[in-house]
Amino acid sequence: MSFEQASSTFSDAPNALEGGKLGWRNASQFPGQFVEMLKAMKPGEVSNPFRTPNGVYVIKLTDRRTSNANTLVQQTHVRHILIKLNEVVSENDAKHKMDSIKERLEHGAKFEEMARQYSEDGSASNGGDLGWVNPGDTVPAFEKHMKSLGLGEISEPVRTPFGWHIIQVLERRDQDMSKESARLKARQEIRARKAEEAYNDWVRELRDRAYVELRLEDKF
Repeated sequence: MSFEQASSTFSDAPNALEGGKLGWRNASQFPGQFVEMLKAMKPGEVSNPFRTPNGVYVIKLTDRRTSNANTLVQQTHVRHILIKLNEVVSENDAKHKMDSIKERLEHGAKFEEMARQYSEDGSASNGGDLGWVNPGDTVPAFEKHMKSLGLGEISEPVRTPFGWHIIQVLERRDQDMSKESARLKARQEIRARKAEEAYNDWVRELRDRAYVELRLEDKF
């Protein structure tokens, strides 16, 4: 009997009539017991029956593949000046102050000196330098204006939830983030696996504590 026929005939899984096919899955999408079983298997092999908290399984490894593609991310080396809004500094006051700073920059003032003097961000002591920034590291309004700037270009005042910014892009580069991506994926898989195991332990504990009370009622 083929695996597909066995699945259609005997399996209690929701995909039984589809031959038990699960498609391509990451290791993080399986319970730990599945992963350990699959590690020892070769494509085309069928496992021995094994028990999990949810029931007894037989699995077939159809194929295995590994993604080796490089993960290239465009990073931006950027610096900024930030004027925050508060009870004392109004929207108009902050914008007027930022317009004045922009005008001084246009007349030759050094960006890093203006940042040290006026910026209300933690990067002020470093001349406003935020270092290399990945996509998604900053709020959307900041990132949108940052992407539109050429190298060395200084933005007009930009409003974000943090206040008013002036942004300057220093460099751009394509960075291979494959190792970082692999580490992140591994951490996610470990968390997902632990969550699945914790859930199964919880279900098993509930089952162990559960009981059924039967009462017979005599009717005359």
